[in-house]
Amino acid sequence: MRSTSARAARRRSSSGPACSSSRAPAHRLTLAVAPLALNPVLAARLARARAEQPRLRVRLRTVGREQVAAQVAAGEADLGLTDGITAPNDPLRLPEAGPMTTVGVSDEELVVALPPGHPLAGRAGLRLADLIDARWLATPLCPLRRLRDLVGDGFRAGLDYRGDDVQTVRNLVAAGHGLTLLPASAGPGVPLAAPRLVHRVELLHPALPPGPAARLAAALSP
Repeated sequence: MRSTSARAARRRSSSGPACSSSRAPAHRLTLAVAPLALNPVLAARLARARAEQPRLRVRLRTVGREQVAAQVAAGEADLGLTDGITAPNDPLRLPEAGPMTTVGVSDEELVVALPPGHPLAGRAGLRLADLIDARWLATPLCPLRRLRDLVGDGFRAGLDYRGDDVQTVRNLVAAGHGLTLLPASAGPGVPLAAPRLVHRVELLHPALPPGPAARLAAALSP
C-alpha cells in the first residue's frame, strides 16, 4: 500500500508545474500584412518573436495596402504591416483610420523590374525620369499615380493588373507587358538611382497594454 501511495504521489508531483505550463492558454494574435510588407528582415524578426514567446500563435492575413489600417482600427487585426514608395525617412501616406501608432520598421532599396534581354538590363542604375515614356504595369503594388506624383506626367500603362500577387507581376514583366518598381528582396532588377526613393514598411497598432501584442510590436521594430 505504501508503495502504491508513493507512486501516486510521484505522478502528482511530475504532472504539477510542467503539465500546468503545457496547458496554459496560447496567446493568439492576428497580423494584417500588405503583399510586399513582410520582407526577409521582418520575417526573421517574427521568427525570433515566436521563439521568445512559445505560447504565441500568430495568424497572418494578407490584405491590400488600403485595408491594413482599417482592419487594425476595427479590431480585426491586432497589428498591421503596410508599405509603399517614399523618400528615405518620410512617413507613408496612410488612409485616415483613426488614432493609432505608426512606426517605420524597414527601408529597402527599390529596383526596376525589366524583362530578360531589355537594353537597360545591364545598367548599374536607372533614373525614373528616363523611363517616363516606357510602358508600365498599372498595379496596386506600384501605383502609377504615385510615380507621376514624384516625377511628373508619363508612365503609360501597358497592362492594367488589379491583383497583388508578386509572382504574377514578375511574370507579366518578364513577358514584356510593362515595367514596375519592386523592393530589392522581391527579385532581380536594376537599382533605382534617382530620385532617391525606398520601399518603406510601417507597423501599425492601437495603444497596447503590456503583454504579448506589445512584445510582438517591439520585436518587429528595429
